[in-house]
Amino acid sequence: MTVRVTTLDNGLRIVSDHMASVQSVSLGAWVEVGARHEDPQVNGISHLLEHMAFKGTKKRTALQLAEEIENVGGHINAYTSRENTAYYAKVLKEDTALAVDVIADILQNSLLDEEELERERNVILQEIHQANDTPDDIIFDHFQKIAYPDQAMGRPVLGEAEIIRTMSRDKVLSYMQDNYSASKMVFSAAGNIDHDELVALVGEKFQSLPKDTALSADPTRYVGGTFIENRPSLEQVHVVAGFDGIRYDDPQFYSLSVMSTLFGGGMSSRLFQEIREKRALVYSIYSFVSAYDDGGMLGIYAGTGAEETKELLPVLVDEIRKVCETVSEEEVLRSRAQLKSSILMSLESTSTRCEQLARQMIVFKRPITVEEVVEKIDAIDAQAVMEVSQRVFSSTPTLAAIGPIEELPEFKI
Repeated sequence: MTVRVTTLDNGLRIVSDHMASVQSVSLGAWVEVGARHEDPQVNGISHLLEHMAFKGTKKRTALQLAEEIENVGGHINAYTSRENTAYYAKVLKEDTALAVDVIADILQNSLLDEEELERERNVILQEIHQANDTPDDIIFDHFQKIAYPDQAMGRPVLGEAEIIRTMSRDKVLSYMQDNYSASKMVFSAAGNIDHDELVALVGEKFQSLPKDTALSADPTRYVGGTFIENRPSLEQVHVVAGFDGIRYDDPQFYSLSVMSTLFGGGMSSRLFQEIREKRALVYSIYSFVSAYDDGGMLGIYAGTGAEETKELLPVLVDEIRKVCETVSEEEVLRSRAQLKSSILMSLESTSTRCEQLARQMIVFKRPITVEEVVEKIDAIDAQAVMEVSQRVFSSTPTLAAIGPIEELPEFKI
């Protein structure tokens, strides 16, 4: 693996990973702005802007943006998260220049046409309605809101329907001008690509970005609490429980990752074996780690029945207490192997490598080698897992549930 980094005079960081054995290139621009940077009155504007960027530029129509990439067999897409917005493409190596040009075009020359805004506004409203109609999707928004109340980190990435309906072109344009600067952007690429050629391409195409912006976000404040939405029309209860977690660069981040894998990361995990296999209380159950620039969460999702919920939560509490007190080295070895194999297998994908490099540059300000990650994972033992369990599970719990249920058993560790 050959990773190189270059910073242009305007502050734009370029990182690439050369993979000689493949014929494709994944590349894109990651902007350090997302839902957590939005004021309450413009919640959802990052996601709306992501949609609008593809609706035509000064030299390409919306159709041409899609056709030029697809005509060469590639694909282009984007996504918005709480801390970043990404615009990325995957093409054959000979079409790298085209992909760089298209991404540069949408980030610097988007028209944000009024008529297109009206049409896309309706598309996003349908997306919001679809999420609201999907209980195992919308439950995570409720979970986030309860964990982080009255702050941007707790508001939905898609935004609120009433805000999206009234979002003006001037607000969207101003938001883009204020936040899409060279110093807040990473251009990442992985595949059969030459770093020096990429730097020349990006340097030529990304000349219209402002050098810097006054980007800011309020500190994350985890609170926790309980949310219940009774939907008698549903057959299942969707439950998400969580606790205050840790940021990406916390010394215990890998301990928490190993712990989550051991606790609810697969069919051999404690939650799956005890709650699904032995007790048949759920169809689906797993744990997950969410990490941010200045905080994070450990979460647990379960899909169960209304009657089973009464038994599920006490058993879950019992399993949480157990992992704080007793962990075997055998479990840790298995979880470390699962985590390492997941990371190493993902590196076979140019898209995954590209995204990982971009995130590393944003979080750590440098690429992180695979050897460094593996070394940190291998250093985790049973004591480290119990210590991070005790730290995380000592926080106030967050509990969110949607389904045919009016109340929940007490969820207290």
